[in-house]
Amino acid sequence: MRFPGLRLVLVLILLAGTARAADPAPTLTLEQALAAVESVNVNVLLSRELAAQALEQTRQQRAGVLPIITGSLAQRRSQGVSTAGVAVSGTPASRFDAQLSASYSLVDFNRLSALRGSRVGYEVAQFNYTGAVQTALTTVAQTYFAHLRNNRRLAVFDAAIVRAKSLLELARNQLAAGVATQIDVTRADSVLSLAEQSRLQQVTVLYQSELLLKRLLDLDTGGELRLADFQVKRVDPNMFTFSDQKSAFERRADFLSAQKSLEQVKVDVRTASNTRLPSLALTGQFGKASQYFDDSNKGDTWSSGIVLSMPIFDGLRAGADKRIALSRQRAQEARVHNLELQISAEVRLAVQDASSRNAQMVVAEKSVRLAQEELRLAQQRYQQGVADNREVVEAYNRLAIADDNLVEAVYQYNLSRLELARAKGEVRTILSEKGP
Repeated sequence: MRFPGLRLVLVLILLAGTARAADPAPTLTLEQALAAVESVNVNVLLSRELAAQALEQTRQQRAGVLPIITGSLAQRRSQGVSTAGVAVSGTPASRFDAQLSASYSLVDFNRLSALRGSRVGYEVAQFNYTGAVQTALTTVAQTYFAHLRNNRRLAVFDAAIVRAKSLLELARNQLAAGVATQIDVTRADSVLSLAEQSRLQQVTVLYQSELLLKRLLDLDTGGELRLADFQVKRVDPNMFTFSDQKSAFERRADFLSAQKSLEQVKVDVRTASNTRLPSLALTGQFGKASQYFDDSNKGDTWSSGIVLSMPIFDGLRAGADKRIALSRQRAQEARVHNLELQISAEVRLAVQDASSRNAQMVVAEKSVRLAQEELRLAQQRYQQGVADNREVVEAYNRLAIADDNLVEAVYQYNLSRLELARAKGEVRTILSEKGP
């Protein structure tokens, strides 16, 4: 029997599968790349777990200042013994106890200080997490821009190969017309070979940056990766000022973390001092007791008390703990001061670099225009037989260098604006700087 309908369905399924396989890979934007950082970057994930652990450590410390209630069931059987080693009674005695025991620390300055220090430690961990996110965002954006640069550089080499082939064809035509020599053809062929070699090397560089970006974003290393173009808009260099330096201290996660760490070591100093202070606690027990657990005539048992505890001599440990804490405080104060100077310098350098890179792009664009005009004039002179193609080759090389310098200038400008955003404390602001 024949099944023409079934065969038609199979053909349609095969065609549909082929069409899906031919679909181009989705284009990854910089915004999508940065949005994926918090969920896939390993350093961010590890920092998040450290923050979660710090939170649980705070809860562990909090348990020391909350009431503690425990329940117990005990069935005992015992026999007393006199000092002479003779049993006090003739038969062993049995006792069953069901008790609830409770204790509550009314005043314990040491535990309260430790709890405060633990809470500040959790805030430090949160700022460290924010800092890890900013670092990962910077790395991803840098790699994204680098991969775009490598793509553009590959296009520059492709254009250079096209020009080299045109130069080789021109040399052959001039040789056939009798106005050039074989060395012109050889020289043009050598230029083409060098351009093709440079392109092959660039393919490897492009593949390397692609793999790095895939690893940072947890993408399939064997899949195709296409990036959406992103060029930071060019602004008036006079707009780059140091006015945001003060606000950078309020947004930089590393500075906020350092300040919180200083607050934490100050709490540690107080904790070390509080170990010499007395503590006051309430204790109590209530339960039922009988000879055996299944007796119906259980009697009430209870006790309550208030406990005042004061350290008298701890082997000089409290003094050593305090001196260590004071040393850590002085060290952290030095770190905070040094970080203030570092952030101030980073903001100023980033502003200067962004302004300089902006001006360098203008120079690079001018160099490309001049190199294009030089190549045009050199080709014209060669076609007219006024000179050999050495001028054309030199002009070709200068144009290739100028094109590559322009690609590098755009890349460096993008990086400078990214560094300025990082220095000010928020890498994501680079997304609002996309140019037309």
